[in-house]
Amino acid sequence: MRTSLTAEAEEALAPVRARLLADARAAAEAALVAAAEDADAMSEDAEARAAAILAEAREQGAADAESARRTVRAQARRAARARDLATRRQCWEELRRQVVRGVEDLSRTEAYPSLRARLTLQARRLLGPDARITEVPGGGVIGETSDRRVDLSLAAFAHHALDRHGAELEELWTP
Repeated sequence: MRTSLTAEAEEALAPVRARLLADARAAAEAALVAAAEDADAMSEDAEARAAAILAEAREQGAADAESARRTVRAQARRAARARDLATRRQCWEELRRQVVRGVEDLSRTEAYPSLRARLTLQARRLLGPDARITEVPGGGVIGETSDRRVDLSLAAFAHHALDRHGAELEELWTP
């Protein structure tokens, strides 16, 4: 319950009230200023952290992009190398087919019977007179005994010549 003051008491307390009100306003104003300063400081701190995060993200993005670029380039080099090797292999296989076909064409010439006779004689020299001699469909012969075998086919001669000179022949399609 509130009791009312006399006019004299009210008048005597007026300066105290005014002072208390002025002090409260000053404290409120100071609190507002401090809050504004804190808000500004927090805002600046947040902006600085955001800028640092953004800079770090940019650096990481650039590093990730560089790593991805290196990976893609390495994959492209490997793929190009694989294509190059596949192309070289195709060239080599095509050369082998053509050489074998060309050598096997000898079996359809007039000179072939004489060549076959010389190959048969060579097989008997290498394996002995009892060697079983079989003519090969592409030309040439195979000689066999119970424990040895000699391939004197025209295709075998072609393959042997290609294998012996393979490095030199590869220069035909190497840049």
